[in-house]
Amino acid sequence: MSILPSVREKVEVTPFIDTHEHLIEEKQRLAGPPPNEWLFPCDDWAYLFMHYTRNDLNAAGMSLKEQERFYSMAVDPEDKWPVFAPYWPRIQHTGYGQAVTYSIRRLYGEESIGPHNVARLTEKMRKRVRKGYYREILQDVCGIESCQVNSLEPPTDKRWRGSQVFCVSEYPTLLHQDLSTVAMSTELNVPQLAAESGLPARSLDDWYRVIDWSFERYGPRAVATKNQSAYARRLDYENVPKEVAAPLFARYAEGKDSLGEGGMKALQDHLWRYGVRRATEMKLPVKLHTGYYAGTNYMPLARVGQNLNDLCPILLDFPETRFVLMHITYPYQDQLIALAKHYTNVYVDMCWAWIINPAASVRFLKEYLMAAPSSKIFTFGGDYITVETVYGHSQIARRGIAQALSELVEEGWLAEKEALALVEPLMCGNAREVFRIEEKQQILEAVH
Repeated sequence: MSILPSVREKVEVTPFIDTHEHLIEEKQRLAGPPPNEWLFPCDDWAYLFMHYTRNDLNAAGMSLKEQERFYSMAVDPEDKWPVFAPYWPRIQHTGYGQAVTYSIRRLYGEESIGPHNVARLTEKMRKRVRKGYYREILQDVCGIESCQVNSLEPPTDKRWRGSQVFCVSEYPTLLHQDLSTVAMSTELNVPQLAAESGLPARSLDDWYRVIDWSFERYGPRAVATKNQSAYARRLDYENVPKEVAAPLFARYAEGKDSLGEGGMKALQDHLWRYGVRRATEMKLPVKLHTGYYAGTNYMPLARVGQNLNDLCPILLDFPETRFVLMHITYPYQDQLIALAKHYTNVYVDMCWAWIINPAASVRFLKEYLMAAPSSKIFTFGGDYITVETVYGHSQIARRGIAQALSELVEEGWLAEKEALALVEPLMCGNAREVFRIEEKQQILEAVH
């Protein structure tokens, strides 16, 4: 089916609010790659293929030794092509591959990539890295009003401007930040977060105060909380009482006694729920990773399939909390539609999904709109460390949104004017309301 011209035009001119990125700060790109840093290993053309495309390259057969060479700063950019060349034809059709291709064409004017132009592409990349280029790419080229960043920058490195829970961005109104609850509950980084807060952390009540300090310090500036613990455990966070959790925390803080798997889970469960309560009090949506894993060769699909079922009791226990379930829970997206249709407090984020599987994402958006409230879905988050590839992902998303709406019109499910009316809420209006963007902008402008 073809895309309706009116829908295509509306989608092209409507800005995105980007609900999920992992972008490193622009000043780190300007400073150049630090030694042994996985977020920014090199600054040549290979960096465009560093994030998710690396996973496809690995799945297609590129060995770890080859990857080390490909992403090394010590290897000349032209010498990297023979490492890359056998694998690129195998993955250039994937969402990950297409996002990079689109970005190279738009940002650098190179139709394709090959041994003839990798040196030239590297030169163009490095020339573009200058003060203000994040805003240029994101707003001027991608058509993105603002991004929401879950920072992965290491807070212990003085080069980075992060903390255990929140990145204080140099562009706070462009790169809105999530408040990470990982260090508070699931990874439980007691010495680090206690040192950052300057508070003792010997008892559970002490740790409550550390968590409270984190929310009070960063919560007003944050757009949401974020937790990706689904990579490490099930999402069955049970209602463990304080009298059970308190002695577990005391033992953990002393570092003298292993809690065992059951004890650690109970402590995580209790603290995770404490964080959800604090988020709810501050009217912060709770973002949760659900579904597919980044990386290769370690995803337990059975546990991924349990994500949404595990959350059902939690959704009932926190009826006032807005839970944002991310990545369409791929490949269990049908269950997510059912959850969003049934539970008032479930919101759906299509971040990352468009490049995991573009065709599945088109089907998902069509089916979601036929089943669940259109006010509870956000349709784009690049989910990238590299700012350049956000453009390619945004193009795939725009095409997919236009295709989904056009197909619904051509199939008779929507009138053309109804499809056009959905574009603004899907691309930015829903996110603007749920994440209270205007209010956050005012707070950030006053603080900055």
